[in-house]
Amino acid sequence: MFENDAYVLGRIAKANALREMGINPYINGILKELCVQEFLQTYDFLKQLPEGKQKDESKLAQIAGRIKFIRLMGKAAFIKVEDVSGILQVYLSKNELNDSFNVFKKYVEVGDIIMAKGFPFVTKTGELSLHALEFKLLTKAISPLPEKYHGLVDIELRYRQRYLDLIMNKEVRDSFILRSKIVSSVRKFFEQKGFLEVETPMMHPIPGGANAKPFVTYHNALNVERYLRIAPELYLKRLVVGGFEAIFEINRNFRNEGMDYSHNPEFTMIEFYWAYKDYKDLIKITQELLRYLLEAMDLPKTLSFNNQEIHFDNFREITYIDALVEIGKIPREIVNDTDKLYEYLIRNNVKLESKLELGKLQNEAFEAFVEEKLINPTFITDFPIAISPLARRSDKNPEIADRFELFIGGSEIANGFSELNDPLDQLERFKEQVRAKEAGDEEAQYMDEDYITALSYGMPPTAGEGIGIDRLVMLLTGNTTIKDVILFPALKPQKLHKKG
Repeated sequence: MFENDAYVLGRIAKANALREMGINPYINGILKELCVQEFLQTYDFLKQLPEGKQKDESKLAQIAGRIKFIRLMGKAAFIKVEDVSGILQVYLSKNELNDSFNVFKKYVEVGDIIMAKGFPFVTKTGELSLHALEFKLLTKAISPLPEKYHGLVDIELRYRQRYLDLIMNKEVRDSFILRSKIVSSVRKFFEQKGFLEVETPMMHPIPGGANAKPFVTYHNALNVERYLRIAPELYLKRLVVGGFEAIFEINRNFRNEGMDYSHNPEFTMIEFYWAYKDYKDLIKITQELLRYLLEAMDLPKTLSFNNQEIHFDNFREITYIDALVEIGKIPREIVNDTDKLYEYLIRNNVKLESKLELGKLQNEAFEAFVEEKLINPTFITDFPIAISPLARRSDKNPEIADRFELFIGGSEIANGFSELNDPLDQLERFKEQVRAKEAGDEEAQYMDEDYITALSYGMPPTAGEGIGIDRLVMLLTGNTTIKDVILFPALKPQKLHKKG
């Protein structure tokens, strides 16, 4: 695969030459004593000393990392070495390194991974650096880094070769480090609240827990089809039936759907279930979680996202119908009229495959005229029961679900509701979903008789919620596409060039 790349062939030749000299270009077992940030913090005091005394030859430090820059000066050189914590300047001189300097000068290039050991000093320009007394090549990179030193800017290449993106773009690494901290903080928040973390299957005999088209796989030993998890909901609620009263799972889900700036077919969520609570309790704990994350990440209460300011001290709660009227500007007299709402959507260029029932028409209207306008944190409540097959009916209005969705920055971030625990009502809802599937709705849910059986043993009053981790990370890191917060996002296959 490298036959036609002169740069790669040149580097391979250097690696082979090192082997012939008895030098392994892929050394193992070398200790990294300090990360770059630790070195910079430990010896920062040298910059405060008078000139001529800004070094400490008695203190030896050993660092390791990737070379990002080389400046040769005859019998000396300055290099920039980067590890996950930062970048450090290293001074190399033939006077101290002898043969190692000759090896460096002839065989080492930008992109190679090295070890350097020496003492700290401050250069004439005031930069804290390492004066190397020992130097070793640890890994010879046979593919050269992009010429542009300050980063890799080709978007397509960044996603396809994330490893190269991480090498070249520090801000990308920082975003994913922050993602890890966010996930860790979410876990810590729920553990501190007394929730138990659990694990449920990723291969399901029946897909359920959300309206979505599943990915299908095959289990050879059992000789049956299996579906990649679209949501853990029905398994988690089985555990509530079993007696767990506060549980959560940070889970990977798979939905065989389109891709855009906020959708990836493989994504991460947290789902949590809380017995003897209702959806109003979920609204409160969700606000508390967001405030906790802002504090834990040391972020301000006002964040910039997609050229708009989001104020996290300004939570709003509004019903679904009121949102259609006040935010979507749909006349109130038609929002609950199937025929008039259908005609309104057609006139306003909303594409509809067929004349849907009222709840689904309202959902089309919401997505078209409301969703993108919800910038500050907004809890939309009182959803149509027709698009809430697993939520409890409102005692005041059986056509309304005790449900909310949280929108921030124009996207759904969380979905929660008081759970339906009436097994007979749930059975009828599943039957409606089956009829919809038979009529051609690929995202309608399947009948899950075992789940009905579980409910028949009694599930306590429970509230459950799912929060999209990827979209949450987008908000907190300021990234406006989901591909920038997923290390390896789904991409269209590259075109293959046929030989001959």
